[in-house]
Amino acid sequence: MDQDVGGERVALSTTSCVYKPCYIGKHLDVGENVSIGSMCHIGRNVTIGANSNIQGSNYIADKTIIGNSVFIGPNSTILNDKYPPSGDATKWIPVHIHDHAVIGGGCTVLPGAHIGEGAVLGGGSVLTKPLPDGEVWAGNPAQFLMTRDEYDKKR
Repeated sequence: MDQDVGGERVALSTTSCVYKPCYIGKHLDVGENVSIGSMCHIGRNVTIGANSNIQGSNYIADKTIIGNSVFIGPNSTILNDKYPPSGDATKWIPVHIHDHAVIGGGCTVLPGAHIGEGAVLGGGSVLTKPLPDGEVWAGNPAQFLMTRDEYDKKR
C-alpha cells in the first residue's frame, strides 16, 4: 500500500488540531498550536494549554489540566478516579500537568499525582505521587533520577 489510511486532520481552532479517530469530550478548553494525535480519548472539561503536543493513543481523564508547552508521548494514561468505578465525580482527583512538563510514552499517572513545571516522567513509568518542579522521575513506582538541568545536558 502506498498511501496513509485514516489520520484525517480536524481543526479545533485556527492553529490547533486533532487527528481522527479520537474521542473529544464536551467542554475542551484548548490553547493555540496544540496537536492531538489519533486514537486519543480526551475526557470532559479538560484544559490543554498552548503549544502542547499530545501524541497518539493517550487516555486523558475528565477534568485534567495540561499546561503550556507540555509533551505527552504515545500510549499514556492519565487517571482521575482513585477507587474505580466510583461513578461519583465529586470523589475524583484530577491531575494537573504544569507548563513545560514531559511525559514519556506508555506512562500511567494516578489520580492526584500532579506533574510539576518542567518535570519529566520517563517512558513506561507509573506515577503514584506528585512529581516536583524541575525533576526527572522514572520507574514503577516512579522515583527521582536527576534534575531537569542534568537531563537537558544529556540530551
